[in-house]
Amino acid sequence: MTKQMKRVWMRFPFITGLIFSMITVYSQDEKKVHSFTIKDAVNYAKQNSNQVKKALEDIRIQEQVNREVTSNALPQITGSAALNYFPRVPVQSFPNFIAAATYGVLEEEGVKDGDGNAIVSPGDFGFVQAQFGTKWNASVGIALNQVLFDGQVFVGLQARDAAMSLARKTSEITEETIAINVHKIYYQLLIGHQQIELYHANIQRFEKLLHDTREIYKNGFAEKLDVDKVSVSLTNLKTDSLKLNTQLANGYLGLKMLIGMPLRDSIILAEELTEELVKNQILDTAYDYKDRREYQLLEIGKELNEFNVRRYKLSYIPTVALYSQLNTQALRNEFNFFKSGGMWFANSLVGLQINVPIFDGFRRSAQIAQAKSEVKKTQYDIELLKLNIDYDVASSRNRFRDAVLAVDAQKDNMQLAEQVFDQTKKKYEQGLGSNTEINNSQTELRLAQTNYFAALYDAAIAKVDYLKAVGKIY
Repeated sequence: MTKQMKRVWMRFPFITGLIFSMITVYSQDEKKVHSFTIKDAVNYAKQNSNQVKKALEDIRIQEQVNREVTSNALPQITGSAALNYFPRVPVQSFPNFIAAATYGVLEEEGVKDGDGNAIVSPGDFGFVQAQFGTKWNASVGIALNQVLFDGQVFVGLQARDAAMSLARKTSEITEETIAINVHKIYYQLLIGHQQIELYHANIQRFEKLLHDTREIYKNGFAEKLDVDKVSVSLTNLKTDSLKLNTQLANGYLGLKMLIGMPLRDSIILAEELTEELVKNQILDTAYDYKDRREYQLLEIGKELNEFNVRRYKLSYIPTVALYSQLNTQALRNEFNFFKSGGMWFANSLVGLQINVPIFDGFRRSAQIAQAKSEVKKTQYDIELLKLNIDYDVASSRNRFRDAVLAVDAQKDNMQLAEQVFDQTKKKYEQGLGSNTEINNSQTELRLAQTNYFAALYDAAIAKVDYLKAVGKIY
């Protein structure tokens, strides 16, 4: 703290204290503590994960695409306005019909020229060049187009629900993937906490052993080397405990990143990873392919491909559309369209247009063949997915069964290692054992504990994989 800051603190203690209290309150308001079960963490991810939000935007995009498809069957109304100025009015050349008409009248009346000869029309009257039009032209109009029948438009309307289902199902798959990862990280954190508890228990055990060894050394029944060996083992335990705490903290950061939680917030795990939690669900042998979201997605994709086949087939059918226009036009040699008294000339039309496809160079038949092949490919994908589901269910069931057996075996092994360590420690305290035996039994105990928690975690992950395989992960 600088001298100036100290002077401010001394002169304005109330203001300074108020500032620090405001900062403290603000920090407390910003930081939140969440107590999560696994289900709570999954639900939080579904609401806050950026991946899920992105998938939800795809649903909203599909909603607007459906609106766009619907618009093709609704009236299309457009307005137009135009203003043209011709610095030079275009010149047009046309036959001299005025002279032809004049000569025709003269011949009919028998008019004679100055020499007394009857006037006779020449063989060619030639052409006359003249400017037609005005320098200023303005027009305003409105046009209406309405599709009465178009097979491709109608198929597009029928496919809207399937397209929306596809977007929703894709979002569900994203949520499922996140739920699986949340389960695995959550279980990993639970295992980490249990390992830390065991490390603390081992540290306390070795602290007592170090104390006892020092007392034995003071009484002349142990060597200084024995004290050093126990001290080294205790230091290693404390170092490993620190590393595990760091890994656990990073695991919490990973969980927050996955579920979309601010890193400043805290998470409290409201569940414990126990053998009962892993074994509480009986593995049914029956399962349904339709429970898998990937299977549902392929079925929707097949339906959309079938819509494509129908769309291309209906393109052979004529299309019918109604159209109408209403226009008004003004012709001026001066820009006076907004003055009263000017004339505007209206015109309108109503029409019916029928387009009949005759020959397109076999383009439509090629499109139909492609669409049919896409349907077949999707069906092959469905059959392949069935085989994969059968494999996933069978293999994950086997892994889970073996993992549960491994948990039971490693639990017995860990308890046996604890008994061996306790007995070895008692022998050492009574002067009947060596420090080497203590270190060996401690190493075996730590290995047994590590193997037990690894087996418990593997069993939990195998259960998640099985639930995913049968389509029942939440």
